[in-house]
Amino acid sequence: MAHTPPQTPLLDGINAPSDLRRLTDAELRQVADELRSEVIDAVSMTGGHLGAGLGVVELTVALHAVFNTPDDRLIWDVGHQAYPHKVLTGRRDRIRTLRQKDGLSGFTRRAESEYDPFGAGHSSTSISAGLGMAVASALKGESRNVVAVIGDGSMSAGMAYEAMNNAGAMDARLVVILNDNDMSIAPPTGAMSAYLARLVSGPAYRGLRDKAKSIAEHLPRFFQDKARKTEEFARSFLTGGTMFEEMGFFYVGPIDGHNLDHLLPVLRNVRDAQSGPVLVHVVTKKGKGYDPAENAADKYHGVSRFNVVTGAQAKPKSNAPSYTATFAKSLIAEAKRDPDIVAITAAMPSGTGLDKFANEFPERTFDVGIAEQHAVTFAAGLATEGLKPFCAIYSTFLQRGYDQIVHDVALQNLPVRFAIDRAGYVGADGATHVGGFDTAYLGTLPNMVLMAPSDEAELIHMVATAAAYDDGPIAFRFPRGDGVGVEMPQIGEILPIGKGRIVRKGASIALLNYGTRLSECFAAAEMLQAQGLNPTIADARFAKPLDNDLIDGLVRTHDVLITIEESAVGGFAAFVADHLANSGAFDHGLIFRTLHLPDEYYEQASQTEQYAEAGLDRAGIVKTALDALSHSQKSLPHSARDADPA
Repeated sequence: MAHTPPQTPLLDGINAPSDLRRLTDAELRQVADELRSEVIDAVSMTGGHLGAGLGVVELTVALHAVFNTPDDRLIWDVGHQAYPHKVLTGRRDRIRTLRQKDGLSGFTRRAESEYDPFGAGHSSTSISAGLGMAVASALKGESRNVVAVIGDGSMSAGMAYEAMNNAGAMDARLVVILNDNDMSIAPPTGAMSAYLARLVSGPAYRGLRDKAKSIAEHLPRFFQDKARKTEEFARSFLTGGTMFEEMGFFYVGPIDGHNLDHLLPVLRNVRDAQSGPVLVHVVTKKGKGYDPAENAADKYHGVSRFNVVTGAQAKPKSNAPSYTATFAKSLIAEAKRDPDIVAITAAMPSGTGLDKFANEFPERTFDVGIAEQHAVTFAAGLATEGLKPFCAIYSTFLQRGYDQIVHDVALQNLPVRFAIDRAGYVGADGATHVGGFDTAYLGTLPNMVLMAPSDEAELIHMVATAAAYDDGPIAFRFPRGDGVGVEMPQIGEILPIGKGRIVRKGASIALLNYGTRLSECFAAAEMLQAQGLNPTIADARFAKPLDNDLIDGLVRTHDVLITIEESAVGGFAAFVADHLANSGAFDHGLIFRTLHLPDEYYEQASQTEQYAEAGLDRAGIVKTALDALSHSQKSLPHSARDADPA
């Protein structure tokens, strides 16, 4: 029996996509195998989005081998599919810094590489951006291909169809690769499907089609329409894609996205075609090539560091439940008492904890897909009929439904409950996922009530409060990660709307907290006490309506007032400052300082590192307090300001 010599590794010689274009198709298959192993090994060390990237390994190799990137533009949507792309585009030496401080982003990022023409941390934007690039190239007289790879659920959002409708009407030169990784549209039909895809994408068929069109143009309109419909029907009968054809795209597929013998000839045909927009329907398997991912329910969509051999993930241990789990458990408890409670998520059932709610109440749980705008207005419709919708969406994704919040919820004063997960810093997911803006963008709206729990027990109370509130829209925000380990109540308490609380009585310095920085306020107070200072700590609970009586009391009895929040500029501190200015507090020499997220987009790091750099940890609070006191012209201690703030 002849001994087969080991293959010489090829991935080591790939420093840029141009290196792929010198390889044979057989060698490209070897590169794909090596690339898959490299991605698995890298993500095992960093954590991140694994399943989606494994599903596009062959597609990534094929696209870079066929198209002339970076001159040809290649857009990944959602960007977490792009880990294999990063390895092939000169970033392999840094791939194990993925999602780490000062390392590679977990998404595509323009500032990171010329091979990332568009940043994509959210979904369903690629076709719009690609159309813009294609039109710009045409206007400038530049000839290039623009390829948008859209998948992993991104086609469930309306924006994708808006862009396709526009692209089809413009007859723009745009290639859309639909990465269908959940068999949601149609399965490939083996060799016949691949053969038909090559046939209809090839120059012979398209040349014959164009010739037939030119002949048909000389026929009466009736015969032109009949000929066009007959050709489209015949092709869609064999290959599918009628909906995309109706939007003006030439449809090719479905084809097996893991078979380079199918992918390469079709992509070459598409590359060489000169007519308008084309959609190539590629079917892939999320988690492909790694058994633990293929066999997992979530296909290892997002993972912690893991053992490559066993697939076991290294989950950090905590004695406290996560905020997300606490929300889910609390909502289930409220729903058992109130049959009118329903829950809505936008393609994030496990991320928001609503998968647990769905296990208990499947008929009262609605996953609307990546469609936050629809989720909000759908919730508004439910509210008009007397139900109690909880719309659970990450802060960064809720931004996508802002117009609907304004017009369909707040303006009509409908009691939609917004459970805003991932508020504040999110760690490794970086700038695209930071939940910094919701307090500001919701706080400007009349009729809106805003809450933020200081710990997991307070979150239970706020879920109960939202369930009981029927006077209009109400929102509560909570961060990613675990709680602080406080004693948990058996049942949620309904909080008085717009009322905060004093949690530590002191003098001179008042720390007014909004959100889960309260534990850091307590730690800062201990550090200040060691320096002879005795700060008061107040938990605002509500940003809107503000507890003006609480704030006025703090102002009367303290020299320094500091607000602490996990929100961007324009949030809780701005509401407090507005009240202080209009109440005349500054006329009497109050020293007022604010601690919030800095006015910048902050890149990935651990949450601890992010909050420390923002000055929102105990050391930052102490520093702000001491700096504020050093600017105070009031004497300390002051008998009039040592009074009980309560």
